[in-house]
Amino acid sequence: MNAPQHTAGSAAPVALVTGASRGLGRALARGLAADGWQLVITARNAAELSAAEAELAATTTVVALAGSVVDDDHRARLAEAAAGLGGAHLLVNNAGTLSGSDTTDVPLPRLADVPLPDLLETFEVNALAPIALTQLVLPQLRRHAGAVLNISSDAAVEAYPGWGGYGASKAALDQASAVLAREEEAVRVWAVDPGTMRTRMYQDACPGEDISDEPLPETVVPALLALVGGSRASGRYRASHLPAVAQGER
Repeated sequence: MNAPQHTAGSAAPVALVTGASRGLGRALARGLAADGWQLVITARNAAELSAAEAELAATTTVVALAGSVVDDDHRARLAEAAAGLGGAHLLVNNAGTLSGSDTTDVPLPRLADVPLPDLLETFEVNALAPIALTQLVLPQLRRHAGAVLNISSDAAVEAYPGWGGYGASKAALDQASAVLAREEEAVRVWAVDPGTMRTRMYQDACPGEDISDEPLPETVVPALLALVGGSRASGRYRASHLPAVAQGER
């Protein structure tokens, strides 16, 4: 899937981005919009999603649908919205949760203490929902020889105390990505570890800590855009190891 090139009368490619109201999701949606992509965006917080929609609508066509990716009906609406714009060329599974309840004033719980309903929700949001949404959007992606970009984490491969539930769910997403890549010859599938970023989610994971020296999510976007616009094969990558879009190429 090459970087979009448009001629008069041609439709711009369509990207469906989950967790697009803030952090990496919003930064990537902004970068895709600047590159000429139409967007379907979603997030749970309706007010934050509306703000993202207003920003992005100044650059491209955007459909914003608030809701949870765990909800079957909401996922169906997302797939329908992408089809209405011409069909998805790219699915970005970025929405995630730290520990289900996402309590922001206490450290992440040890596996011995994590409530099982929270652990279940963590897997539902971080692993099951991306698989389910991919199933719905795959016919569109196959038609366009498109791609799936699953946002992973180093917690999927490294053992950090307190990150067991989150890391295990991301490891499951990594494995699902690898299998899907073997099964879908017409669709590229990437799992990308973006690295530690200065986001609300990471701050929630480290209550009381100063994370101001961490890079902003915008710094990761050029590497993701280069991946989406290039010819790199399916696989698991670290964003820091990917070449970024060079100045003037976009």
